[in-house]
Amino acid sequence: MSTPAVEVQNLRKVYGSGHTEVIAIRDATLSIARGEIVGMLGPSGSGKSTILTAMALINPPTSGQIAINGTPVLDGSKALVDLRAFRRQHLGFVFQKANLIPFLTALENVQIALEVNDTAPKAARQRAMELLDYLGVAERANNLPVALSGGEQQRVAVARALANNPSLILADEPTAALDSQRGRQVMELFAKVAHERNAGVLVVTHDHRTLDVFDRIVDVEDGMIRERAPENGVGNQS
Repeated sequence: MSTPAVEVQNLRKVYGSGHTEVIAIRDATLSIARGEIVGMLGPSGSGKSTILTAMALINPPTSGQIAINGTPVLDGSKALVDLRAFRRQHLGFVFQKANLIPFLTALENVQIALEVNDTAPKAARQRAMELLDYLGVAERANNLPVALSGGEQQRVAVARALANNPSLILADEPTAALDSQRGRQVMELFAKVAHERNAGVLVVTHDHRTLDVFDRIVDVEDGMIRERAPENGVGNQS
């Protein structure tokens, strides 16, 4: 079997102590293969975003282990690698809002993600243009974000997340601000990226209209991850 894009084992995140203690994640365990797109569902406050930011190496857990593409990166709150450099090289993150830099064009927003990782400007520009073309927004390359629709902005954000060919892409409610048609288009893009670019993709979502795009669904409740049985309606498993 190939090395998983990410493996998390027994993640636990505790805020406060004593009578003020809040357990945000309870012994969460999850593995995502490269080439697989997984949906993460759960009510507000269930711990989804805390799990996601832990996996993104932004908000370290209190205990537990995280390995990305076979490399152990976190043991509890102890970093085993340079987290900032590792995150730039191996992870892509897409937010609820595209968070594009407003004074840079679509092309420049993708290009800068490559240049901060020491890619030469000419090569970075070529790679950025290839990604915009792959995601269907090449004709908008020279537009500022304000001139792009919400769906186009998210496509550019996905291109930026793909810039350094990450093994893992994490997305937090990426379709929340989009209508149903554009939301489905963006979700289908994530599936395309997983299957064609061999990336592991985890999407936190409340959008039950697009569950059929996922290879697998997990539910989060009270900080715990539970695998959903295939018969509960994942389109790719029917």
